Amino acid sequence: MARDRGPEAAARAALDRIEAWADPALFLHRVPEAAVMAEAARLAAEGPMGRPLYGIPYVVKDNIDAAGLPTTAACPDFARVAEADAPTVARLRAAGAILLGKVNLDQFATGLVGVRSPYGTPRNAVDAACVPGGSSSGSASAVAAGIAAFSLGTDTAGSGRVPAAFQNIVGLKPSLGLVPTRGVVPACRSLDAVSVFALTAAQAGAVLAVLAGPDAADPYSRAAPAGWRATGGAVPPALRVAVPEEAELLFDTPDDAALFRAALARLEGMGAVLERVSIAPFLALARRLYDGAWVAERTAALRDWVENRPASLHPVTRTILEGGLARRTVDAFDDFHAVAEARLLSRALFARADLLAVPTAPGIPTLADLAAEPVAANSRCGTYTNFVNLLDLSALALPAGFRGDGRPAGVTLIGPAFAEARLLAVGGALHHAAGLPLGATGEPTPPPEAGAGAGAGEIPLFCIGAHMAGLPLNGQVTALGGRFLRRDRAAPGYRLYALGNRPGLIRGEGEAAIEGEVWALPAAGIGPLLAQVPPPLGFGTVALESGPCLGFLAEPAGLVGAPEITALGGWRAYLASR
Repeated sequence: MARDRGPEAAARAALDRIEAWADPALFLHRVPEAAVMAEAARLAAEGPMGRPLYGIPYVVKDNIDAAGLPTTAACPDFARVAEADAPTVARLRAAGAILLGKVNLDQFATGLVGVRSPYGTPRNAVDAACVPGGSSSGSASAVAAGIAAFSLGTDTAGSGRVPAAFQNIVGLKPSLGLVPTRGVVPACRSLDAVSVFALTAAQAGAVLAVLAGPDAADPYSRAAPAGWRATGGAVPPALRVAVPEEAELLFDTPDDAALFRAALARLEGMGAVLERVSIAPFLALARRLYDGAWVAERTAALRDWVENRPASLHPVTRTILEGGLARRTVDAFDDFHAVAEARLLSRALFARADLLAVPTAPGIPTLADLAAEPVAANSRCGTYTNFVNLLDLSALALPAGFRGDGRPAGVTLIGPAFAEARLLAVGGALHHAAGLPLGATGEPTPPPEAGAGAGAGEIPLFCIGAHMAGLPLNGQVTALGGRFLRRDRAAPGYRLYALGNRPGLIRGEGEAAIEGEVWALPAAGIGPLLAQVPPPLGFGTVALESGPCLGFLAEPAGLVGAPEITALGGWRAYLASR
């Protein structure tokens, strides 16, 4: 990000950029310049001290508390000075990041377009004639304009993804409860998530690593599964990507459609296998978000304002929230049952696919479009985002390119809960393959960071058969917290045999290099995995081309009569030859 310049230089550059950008609708509250520079000087004097976001400037959406600054949620009468930081802001401060201020949003985070604020509309950094996207409008604009290295937004129905698509940046929507929402003005409290905007997937992952973790005072917080990591994932060797049926793809222009198809082609170029699936139940569920029980949940959070102080609300926000007063409890159960049914389908989908790829939005509206059709145009933006939080999924929005008119489009990768490392690894590679500039800065997209090796408390394991990605026993590895690191090969000097549904590797005089995969497992998972491995198979040290590694080995006595398949070079090649 900006760490290479040092805290003081990075802070000075951000402050200068704010002045040069000169958008009065961007910041609702700024940290005084002297205070920003004093914080930068303090950090410079102390040094990094292991702080992962040392000296990096950022902004937060003004529905997130930052001590000493007002929280308005873009409603002047709601304004109150926060006595303490939200856990997210406290964690960023502790990580050495420098807060520049709080930025504009659709009032009470109600909207996907970014124009529903009495403070004005933040300028879209890519095309000023277009909406900035919402509700996290200022959060996206500040990053796309090169003011903040990253920002915090929120996401209930797509507010952490749609603005990213509309401004050519990355938007990460973490799993529900992974990042605390205490200290955030609620929209739909049961669906709210704090999101991250950044210029690259790697940057978003670095921020998520700081933000993630349970909060004992947050009833919607939850711990990640054992072995979860924000970063350090890798593109799976047999990446399976689900894509909506053609009839379920909605685009505003032929260019939007072409850019999505190009993103799919890049995935295939990365080795992904695409499978067309119907997401009709998800799209039907998405429509319930603004026409069902969750409208009432939004209203419940602001009931006093809706009933007793409606004049304080933005006219469109007021209309939406008033609609929640008429919702019937008996109808809400239809919505809850629909969610349960759709979650069944979602689990089935992600049992056979690693990710789902969708357009982030059908297209980007202009400010004139919104003036003519404020509600319908907003709803259309949520076509492919509204169902994600309802289904307890994680998502990463990425730039997909520019239409012929120069306006941006986006693609979103969706995964099951706690799939952030995989999303970021695949997303980083896909973003780089597009060859796009970063936001509106003109800087090129850097190559994705190489997948990390095994971390503290993990042991790398060389898998050669049914435990590899996409094969029948891979679930034994992933259930124990295993994560893919890389493809690798055993050095010559091993022989491979077929034992029915799995291979056996022994030391011998073989000349072929046997292909396999290296997975990182929590140390505590090695014993339970070994207990599931029948004789004559076990674990031992295998000499790989990259060095020695724990791996699957067999007892030679147990291979008598088994056909040798060494010459094929690996189990996948053997399966393909049958």
